[in-house]
Amino acid sequence: MTKPREPLLSLAKSKSLWERRIAIVSTQHFIRHGEFDETLAISRMLLGDTEDLIHKATGWTLREVGKKDQSVLEGFLDRHGAVMPRTMLRYAIEKFPPDQRRAYLQ
Repeated sequence: MTKPREPLLSLAKSKSLWERRIAIVSTQHFIRHGEFDETLAISRMLLGDTEDLIHKATGWTLREVGKKDQSVLEGFLDRHGAVMPRTMLRYAIEKFPPDQRRAYLQ
């Protein structure tokens, strides 16, 4: 992947809900190729977002990271799970075993 990735970071900082959503959803391309840096960076940027659609998209994208590498997702959740919006967290842990889901939700 040699294309510049900075435009995604600019979109993630946008005042437009749709541009922020495009930024996080677009990282799916990198996830498919086992590259998680952009997804994690943009997810960190969006932790304080107030829009439910951003929470859902970010949680979904984090869940996709976990499908490729569970330890990467768990590391992110261990660092940021306590401050993540509830919807984002629930989407991210949707495929976890019940006991592990409960642990993150507490």
